[in-house]
This record gives sequence, C-alpha cells and structure tokens, in this order.
Amino acid sequence: MESSTDPGGTAAGDLTGRARIRDAALRVFAERGFKGATVQLIADAAGVSTGLIRHHFGSKEGLREVCDAFAIGALLDQADRSLGDEAAEPGFMTGMLNESEASSRYLARALIEGSPAASALFDKGTRAAEGFLSQRWPDRFPPGSAAVRDAAAVMGAMHLGPLVLHAHLSRLMGADVLARAHAARTPAAMVAVYGAMAEFFGGTEGARIGDAVTRESEASAPDAEGRDER
Repeated sequence: MESSTDPGGTAAGDLTGRARIRDAALRVFAERGFKGATVQLIADAAGVSTGLIRHHFGSKEGLREVCDAFAIGALLDQADRSLGDEAAEPGFMTGMLNESEASSRYLARALIEGSPAASALFDKGTRAAEGFLSQRWPDRFPPGSAAVRDAAAVMGAMHLGPLVLHAHLSRLMGADVLARAHAARTPAAMVAVYGAMAEFFGGTEGARIGDAVTRESEASAPDAEGRDER
C-alpha cells in the first residue's frame, strides 16, 4: 500500500527518514540561516548521519529546495483554505495554526535573507491575491489591471510583513508571535485593524483622505502606454 506524499515529496508516515530530516532542517535553517546551517548541524538535530542526508537529498542545496517547497506549499495551502467556506468551520483555525510554526519560522528567515524561496512565495501569493480581489470586486479590481496588480502586491507585503518583522512584533507584544501559543494574536490584530479601517474609510473623514490619495495617484501615474508590462 502506497502512502501519500507531502509538498516536499515525503511519504506522510516516514517520520524516521526524509520527513524527520526535513523537519530538523526547517528548524536549523530558521535558526542559523542557509549559510550558517551545516549538514552536520542538521544531521545532529535529526539524529541521523550526514551520509543519510546526502543519500536522500544529495546536498544542502537539495535539502533547502525540499524545505522551500514544503514551507511555501503549506503556507499557500493555508491561504487558499482560509479564503473558502472551510475557514468558518469549527477547529479550522486551530488546525491551521498547529501546522504553521515550523514553516513560518523557516519562511521568516528566507524573507529576511532574500532567498529565491521568498521571491517565489511573494509572487505566488500575489497572484492568488489578484484572483481573490478580481473575483470579489471585479469593478474595483478588473482582472489584469494595474489596480489589481498594485493592490495584490501591497496586500502580499502587508500579510508577509509580520514574518519579516516578527522580532519587533514579539518585543512590543511581549510574546513570541511565531510560537503556537501566541500565533493567533497577529491575525486577530490584523482582522481588527481591517474592520476598523473599513469603518474609517466608509466615513466622511476617511472618504476625503481616500479621494485625495486617488487623485494624487491618478495625476502621477504614467499613461497606459508608459506602464511597464509584467
């Protein structure tokens, strides 16, 4: 009987081989960065030999590629599921947060270091945001328009920003915001801010600011022929 595989290509039940090494590598890469993480450190963390790592992954670079695929896949899968009806089901948020700590710490380091994984995550997340915005508000964010591209890119930066700045958030919030026990505080604060700002910009004062920003953006934007094509 064949077992299922995760985004990193590891059999779901194989916690003594590839998956155990991958999970250890996620932690060591997050703590040390790619340059500081050695194959020996990862082997020690996984309780295996360096030879077994090379047997399964070929090299440290090969291991990082598997970690990239696993962490990015996990985060994007969570993002997709959080936009659907499943997000309202009991236990959904708990399960998502239980799965996310190791991947979040790994991706936080990748974003800070500017690794290829960070660029891939941002690009894939932005494309998903474009689809979400255009589907929900097609008049405001027409598919393929500069408006939806700009909004999706900023949305991606807003949502990944807490990973990049997690040390500062943890310092001001008085807890490790990537730890499972406190992981819900950041999205809870984000939801509260979104709700408050929607009320603000729906009022007279916010509408005036919004109109002023829109006028300035339209006045300073190049004409359609001058826009860069993606």
